[in-house]
Amino acid sequence: MKEYIMNRVHELYWKDDINCARTTIICLSELFKTSVEPQTIRAAVGLHGAGGYRAQCGLVEGTLMFMGIYLHALGKTEEEIVSACYQFASAFDSAFGSLSCFKLRPTGFSENDPPHMCEKLTCDGILFAYQYILEITH
Repeated sequence: MKEYIMNRVHELYWKDDINCARTTIICLSELFKTSVEPQTIRAAVGLHGAGGYRAQCGLVEGTLMFMGIYLHALGKTEEEIVSACYQFASAFDSAFGSLSCFKLRPTGFSENDPPHMCEKLTCDGILFAYQYILEITH
């Protein structure tokens, strides 16, 4: 699974040049064989730290969006989905040290940054999200 995620993230970043939130949604939807409407993918265009403002990490936002779609499809109630999202945020914060792009990407977003500098973090974050979602649904 890790190799699939690494290859897919690399492809989405370097070939399609899309952000971490959209990459997360796409990868999770493929891993869980769940369709996501193109409009949802388009809606996540600015979710990489709130458009580069370095607010909430796009890896978290993308996962939360996917969880809403996936858990709803599994018949979970809104209360159950909200609780699962809360627990994911807490677990991500514990595992990665923050939910904030400001802390996870301390150099920010500038033209001097190497392209896709969060690629490893993205792979780790998606694997973490995948394992979390598997755990709460099985």
